Amino acid sequence: MTHVSIIGTGNMGQALDAVLTRGGTPHTPVKRGETVPAQTDVVVLAVPYGSLSDVLATYGDALAGKIVVDLTNPVDFATFDGLTVPADSSAAAEIAAALPTARVLKAFNTTFAGALAAGEVLAQPTTVLIAGDDADAKATLAEVVAAGGLHPVDAGSLKRARELEAIGFLQITLAAGEKTTWTSGFNLAA
Repeated sequence: MTHVSIIGTGNMGQALDAVLTRGGTPHTPVKRGETVPAQTDVVVLAVPYGSLSDVLATYGDALAGKIVVDLTNPVDFATFDGLTVPADSSAAAEIAAALPTARVLKAFNTTFAGALAAGEVLAQPTTVLIAGDDADAKATLAEVVAAGGLHPVDAGSLKRARELEAIGFLQITLAAGEKTTWTSGFNLAA
């Protein structure tokens, strides 16, 4: 069975803990500085974008060969008018470059913690968009997501992480502008 470690114990880390618990997925919340268990298959980086370089420096060796899931949104919080990564890149692409042997995915960033923990948006399973270049890694994460009662959707290659980050940014700006709530989420109706 897939074992997941969650680096970060904030709102998103706690929401993912609830999803994994609901799905019966073995997992370990990892506080900053603690060791990632050796049996870990998937590592979710549930940390703010601004702390990624520190997290990668601390855990880089432990992430080699693992499925690494980036849920950050590199929002420019100083101006609140865009993303801080270059227009042809993403936070996930930066992580992939820093961890060349890891199988990097982008997921969980388009929905707030409350909707992830609740597992539904408007009485439908919360959608989790997954982008990445490794089909097996995406399938593994999709199984974990579905076990937790959420709706996984393959959003394409890791290049699509840029668009997922833009959706995440839009969610944040809508909530900050009180057009929606901080408990809203993303849902695809088929």
